[in-house]
Amino acid sequence: MKKIASLIFAALLLTACGSAEPDYTTEQFETALKNGENTEGKNVSITVDELVPDSAFGYNVQTGEHLNFVSSSNPNVKKGDEIIVKVGEVESVLGSFIIQYKKQ
Repeated sequence: MKKIASLIFAALLLTACGSAEPDYTTEQFETALKNGENTEGKNVSITVDELVPDSAFGYNVQTGEHLNFVSSSNPNVKKGDEIIVKVGEVESVLGSFIIQYKKQ
């Protein structure tokens, strides 16, 4: 009985703390932004095309056509990494999107 309880607890813990399921792929997310959809709080699966650690916005993870996921803290990613991020505030600047995020 203790083993079953331990397994159930472990499964619940993994569900609560595990990686989030994405609501969008990079392409779907960019389309949603272009269509004016509210994406705040949504999870996006992205592939790091470039990391610019000293951009005007802080650490800038570039992906897609015009997506810039920015943070003041180092996301510890490299080109080619696939990550899931939770979208915060989104701002459109000169045809690109500046997206505050939290790494999931």
